[in-house]
Amino acid sequence: MENRAHALIAGFFVISLSIAALVVAKWFKADAIEHDHYQVITLESVTGLNLQASVYYRGVNIGKVERIYFDPENMNQIIIDIAIDGRIQLPGNIYAQLGYQGITGLAYVQLRNDATISPDVLPEDTQIQMRPSLLDEVAGYGQNILNNVNELVIQLHQLLNEDNQNQIASILKNIEKATRNFDGIAGSLEPGLDSFTHLTQEASTLVGHLDDLLTEFNQSMQKVNEQGGVIDSLATTTQEMATTIPELRKVSNGIIRNSQNLDRVLQQLEENPQMLILGRQSSPPGPGEPGFAAPPGVNQ
Repeated sequence: MENRAHALIAGFFVISLSIAALVVAKWFKADAIEHDHYQVITLESVTGLNLQASVYYRGVNIGKVERIYFDPENMNQIIIDIAIDGRIQLPGNIYAQLGYQGITGLAYVQLRNDATISPDVLPEDTQIQMRPSLLDEVAGYGQNILNNVNELVIQLHQLLNEDNQNQIASILKNIEKATRNFDGIAGSLEPGLDSFTHLTQEASTLVGHLDDLLTEFNQSMQKVNEQGGVIDSLATTTQEMATTIPELRKVSNGIIRNSQNLDRVLQQLEENPQMLILGRQSSPPGPGEPGFAAPPGVNQ
């Protein structure tokens, strides 16, 4: 009986010690900090991201990854459950990206926000969208570049087929012929260019003479416009002529009258030349005057 009692006590002690060890282990394992839980949603690959991976916000470790799984409603989406220190208030414009640790390839979650921090606080259990990381963007650009290079190589291969090579060779020959013809044309143009150069020189000389002529003309115009010059002399002469013309008219009228009188005298001399010796006879009396005698054959 006594041995059974000792065995029972020993068994009870072992069980109690095991329970105490489990409680202590769980207590050490438990985190005293309260966490807020969020879901990160992505359509991209999450290669290198493992459970218990760190979650950083602006370079500070604020949580860890708890679970990674496909969205049951949309198998193209991957859901990442993260636990964040409850004392951290995330802004409403937060987004996630994957970061990589050195050359190990292990990934972690980076939480970022736009340049301006939103005044709104992100509620718990909210979904956070993941954007492509810098490495993903570089890989995408690299793939696009490779695709473009591949297309370029294919197009070059098509361009440089046998028919196109023959056409290119023909074009090069035509260019060579055109170059030779151009050399001949250039040689033919040289005399014309020399003549043009000579003509340009003569034109320059002519322009110089024209400048001298214009200078002399300007000087002459200045002299003409000066006080006492040609224009003033013409004005004075015009005034004098305006005064002289009436007098010339009077003299002209007198000359005309004298000429008429002279004509009458000459006519009388022609009719009666004796007038130069006997003098001018008195005119016979006219009708009604004393001594008037009618010519013969005229009835009175």
